[in-house]
Amino acid sequence: MPRELRDIAQTYDRIHARRPERPATDDPWHDWTKQAVDRSTDLDGRRVLEAGCGRGGFSHWIAAHASPALFVASDFSTAALHIARDTNPGPGGPVGWPAADVAHLPFTNDAFDTVFCCETIEHVLDPPAVVCELARVLAPGGRLFLTTPSYLNATGLYRGYLRLVGRRYDEGGQPVAQFTMLPLTLAWVRRAGLVVERVDGTGHYLPFPGRAPMRALALDAPALRPLLKWAALHSSIVARKPVTAARP
Repeated sequence: MPRELRDIAQTYDRIHARRPERPATDDPWHDWTKQAVDRSTDLDGRRVLEAGCGRGGFSHWIAAHASPALFVASDFSTAALHIARDTNPGPGGPVGWPAADVAHLPFTNDAFDTVFCCETIEHVLDPPAVVCELARVLAPGGRLFLTTPSYLNATGLYRGYLRLVGRRYDEGGQPVAQFTMLPLTLAWVRRAGLVVERVDGTGHYLPFPGRAPMRALALDAPALRPLLKWAALHSSIVARKPVTAARP
C-alpha cells in the first residue's frame, strides 16, 4: 500500500478507535437509503455489497430487515471493521467484512446485484475512479445507492471562508474531505455507464464559526424539496447498470 494511503488508513483507525460505541443507523443519508431501497428487488435473494461500511450501522440494519443471498460489507479501516463485527446483532449479518480500498475492490466484475456506498466518495483521493469501481462490481440490471455531500450551499461558502482565514474544513477530523457537488457526482455516475433513476437532497444548514450549524427544517418541506434538493447538503442518487452496459 502506498505511504499516503497507509497514513490515511491509520488516521481512520484512530478516529474509529475513539468512537467504539454501537454505530448509529439514523443518519440522514441512511434514513433516505432505507426509504429508497426496495426490499423485494434490491435485497431479498440478492448479492449485496456495502462499500465503505464504517462501523457497520447500515449493514446491521440490512441484516435485520432483509435476507440477501450474499451479503458483504467492506471498509478501508480495520478498526471500524472490528467494531462492526463486534456489534453485529446476530447471525443474519454480512458473511464477510473484508478490509478493502473502495478504489480497488477485491471482487470480480458484476459480482453484486445491489451496491450501497454512503458518505464515502468524498473521503477518497479520486472520487470519479471510485464511482467507476462501484459500477464495475455491479451486475447488469443491478442498482447503486450512492450518497455524498453537496456543497452548493451555505456550508460550501463556509468552507471557502475557512480557507480564506487559513483553516481547513475536515468534517470532524477526516484526512480527506473533497468538495463534492451534486451535478458533478451525477456526471461521475453517468460517466461510469450507469443510468440515473432517482436524485434527491435533504438538509439545509446555516453554519456559524465556533458553534454547531443550525438546520432549517422548513426547507425540507415536500413542496420545496424537488427544487431545493440541488442546494441541500445530503445528496442521494439511485442508478441502474444497463443490461447491455459497455465497460467504462
